Amino acid sequence: MSTQLDMKAATDPRDLPVYTVADAARYLHMSPSTLRSWVLGRRYPAGGGERFFEPLIQLSEPGTPLLSFLNLVEAHVLLAIRTRHRVPMREVRAALDYAQEKENIDRLLIREELRAAPGELFLTRYGELLSLTRAGQLAIKTVLFSYLERLERDVTGLPDLLYPFIPGYSGDRTLLISPRISFGRPVIARRGISAAALVDRFDAGEQLDEIARDYDLEVEEVEKALTYEQAA
Repeated sequence: MSTQLDMKAATDPRDLPVYTVADAARYLHMSPSTLRSWVLGRRYPAGGGERFFEPLIQLSEPGTPLLSFLNLVEAHVLLAIRTRHRVPMREVRAALDYAQEKENIDRLLIREELRAAPGELFLTRYGELLSLTRAGQLAIKTVLFSYLERLERDVTGLPDLLYPFIPGYSGDRTLLISPRISFGRPVIARRGISAAALVDRFDAGEQLDEIARDYDLEVEEVEKALTYEQAA
């Protein structure tokens, strides 16, 4: 049975193009140039000529250089795979293609099946392409699952919330990104207050306790929002 993803960009906010490459890279704390290659592709010299690196992430509206929330999640997961091994992305593409051909699952990077047999198939194939030891394959799996833990899914299994990493606060869930809150910008999870708004007030010279009091937040929540935004 096919498990192809069936979603209308016009009806599901998760598939609406809302993030620029620069903003998405900032929210994920990654290189904008790397993300641009993943979603738009890039040309590179080869054999005295030029080749084109095909995008790994399919934008919801091709021709519009904007990412959707689901694209953001795909980049989040790809970043996990690349955390330990800075390898050419052709190996990632080959492993994804292999898993999709065997399991007939579209967009595996955003599916909950990434934790089950299709994910194991992908990781095994990826490890084979890189000639990784069993320990190396386990290391990738451990990092990947730590990134998948940052997602909450709806009843269909698709990601609905992303809790971005805050440098220095491993496992913390103070901030979240939801396509249904603040136009998909990072917010304080408990109150839905934009992290960028807190930074603006702090940069304007206001004190942490004053900002926290005005928004009914804990001072630590404001501090974590500042850490997150300033690390981007």
